[in-house]
Amino acid sequence: MTVNLKEAAKFLLENDDYYILTHINPDGDTLGAGFALADALRSMGKNANVLCSDELPLRYLFLFDKYQPQEFEGRTIVSVDIADLQLLGDELSIYKDRIDLCIDHHVSNSMYAKRTFLDGAASATCEIMYNLIVEMGVPINKTIAKCLYTGIATDTGCFKYGNTTVAAHIIAGELISHGIDFAIINHLMFDLKTRSRLKAEQILISNMEFHLDGMCALITITKDLIKQTQVDESEFDGLASIPRQVEGVSVGVTIKEKEAGVYKISMRSSDNVDVSEICGYFGGGGHTRAAGCQLEGELEEIKARILDKIEKSINLLSSNKEV
Repeated sequence: MTVNLKEAAKFLLENDDYYILTHINPDGDTLGAGFALADALRSMGKNANVLCSDELPLRYLFLFDKYQPQEFEGRTIVSVDIADLQLLGDELSIYKDRIDLCIDHHVSNSMYAKRTFLDGAASATCEIMYNLIVEMGVPINKTIAKCLYTGIATDTGCFKYGNTTVAAHIIAGELISHGIDFAIINHLMFDLKTRSRLKAEQILISNMEFHLDGMCALITITKDLIKQTQVDESEFDGLASIPRQVEGVSVGVTIKEKEAGVYKISMRSSDNVDVSEICGYFGGGGHTRAAGCQLEGELEEIKARILDKIEKSINLLSSNKEV
């Protein structure tokens, strides 16, 4: 069932022993929301741990460098920024039937939890989490502010993406007032790159494919490329935005090889193309301008399937405009 802000806050206040689940390939929003909630709950004397199936990327170390897991058995399971059970990953899949509360901003949420607090208009789950923590009566400290700012900044592309809300700016301003070094956070998230990451970008850009009369740009991250550049896989965050940066491109596609025959697809739209609808067709989802899915098969066959669906979406959009 769905719950509102007051109901979600009431649930969190009345329970204890929290396992907070974050999604695979963790990003700033799921980690920011998870560690902010854990800190808020701990400040009230409750037990709370943040869990993830994947190793946490070191680029987010500043969010959890002072965090220490607590010893307790989880009785209350909360997921943050997880739209579908597939995103739990192997290690956390044991909790798939035990999730008491899901806090999310993806309109594609599959409503898998016993309770779902969803705000599809929010720019980030951290935007929702800010309102939830305030509703719980927990003072925003510097640690919480740092976590929430990171989530909002990363999910809005440093406030450049179309999903950026007025509330996101207002909340970011409030978080900055708590003394966080937002300039350092933005530098770490958007500017700082290793040499291996730059080498990977160079190769990807030189091998970028253009389809549908230049309206779709596509890059492929293979295991061979990762091995060749020796780049940590967590450093590939943000690469999905590269194809969309090309003039004339409506849809940017990034295909990343997870294992033999299994590929993670990320799509970004700079036009009116709804990539959430496209990814939803393949069992994924996300937002109108940013979405993803996972496909299995031969790489070229997967490319063909994706491009066919994108072409149909673009053609449908064009025909509707003509009408």
